[in-house]
Amino acid sequence: MGRRELGLTRAAEDAIVVLGQQIRMARAARGMTAEHLAGTAGITRKTLAAIERGSAASSIGNVFNVASIVGVPLFGVDDPSQLIALRRRGEERLALLPARVDKKRRGNDDGLDF
Repeated sequence: MGRRELGLTRAAEDAIVVLGQQIRMARAARGMTAEHLAGTAGITRKTLAAIERGSAASSIGNVFNVASIVGVPLFGVDDPSQLIALRRRGEERLALLPARVDKKRRGNDDGLDF
């Protein structure tokens, strides 16, 4: 059984490729070999090559780990403490959301709740 084709939007495809390019440029700027970075990240050289090519099949965990190792900012923040704060704010906001979202009902919705 072969791999299923991923149905990505153009923006998602472009973002994956750009992140791979940023990772490769950051690795080169640090003078790191692909073998060294792959070893540090606990992945194979082949997986690193796929990440740097912008392969959508790469796991998001591996991609973010490699980006973090070479210093590519994630979500527009350079400082890890800012990322922690961003995570906490997200958790606080998610806690305010309802447990589930129901489909909107069509029909006679005159704004009355009785």
